[in-house]
Amino acid sequence: MNTDFETSCPLTLPDEAKSKSESSASKPRVAVFSLTGCEGCSLAILELEDELLEILGAVEIVNFREAMSERSWEIDIGFVDGAVSTPEDEAEIGRFREACTTLVGIGACACLGGINTLKNRQDEERYRRYVYGDRARWYDTQEAKPISAFVKVDYELHGCPMVKEEFLKLLKCLLAGRPFKLPDYPVCVECKMRGNPCLYEKGIVCLGPITRAGCNAICPSYGSKCEACRGIISDEALRVAGMNLRDRHGVSLENVLDDLRLYGAYQEEKLP
Repeated sequence: MNTDFETSCPLTLPDEAKSKSESSASKPRVAVFSLTGCEGCSLAILELEDELLEILGAVEIVNFREAMSERSWEIDIGFVDGAVSTPEDEAEIGRFREACTTLVGIGACACLGGINTLKNRQDEERYRRYVYGDRARWYDTQEAKPISAFVKVDYELHGCPMVKEEFLKLLKCLLAGRPFKLPDYPVCVECKMRGNPCLYEKGIVCLGPITRAGCNAICPSYGSKCEACRGIISDEALRVAGMNLRDRHGVSLENVLDDLRLYGAYQEEKLP
């Protein structure tokens, strides 16, 4: 997965991207797909409103179920939300990968497996019956995983939902041929920049110390703990933070992992 990004990409369309799209007979062709999930990340794109109109001046949307009825499978940049949670999802992500020159996972479900992965820790027959009742066997299911478990993913935009401003930065940098880098520091940095009191001082276990920044610490800023919807920064960050939290606040690594499982049960499985 390519993570050679640069956060300084401007929020206005680069002039070179505009001139390229205006002079070219065909604009870059963009698609948005959804697998198993709430499709909140797809909705976040539609919520861009004025910015979306600007984007539409530089790209052609050719496949987006929530926004249009037309379909095309000649795609330069494809965005996918949702996890692979069924055999149909697995077949679909293979089709998306084949059709897209560049494939981007958007949101916690696509990038981490997300809340869908909670079922991986439960008895299949039990959750089938709970969801579908006496029709449980009508519907196929399988262990939920992020899309990167099945195909090569070129970029990932984390979060639940993804940060729409981050989506803009990535798309515009791709159009201009510029690099873009995801933050490599924890949410705690953004909390400090916003002047938030540390939730650990209130006895609340918060995953900010191990979670990749980029959300502007939105949850702690409103008094809610970080639940790592943007994934852990690294295995080393988890190890170091685990030791610090144990020594300073009496929080065990198991306490941290209990909360991490909400979005990152699959990520936890891959920890050394």
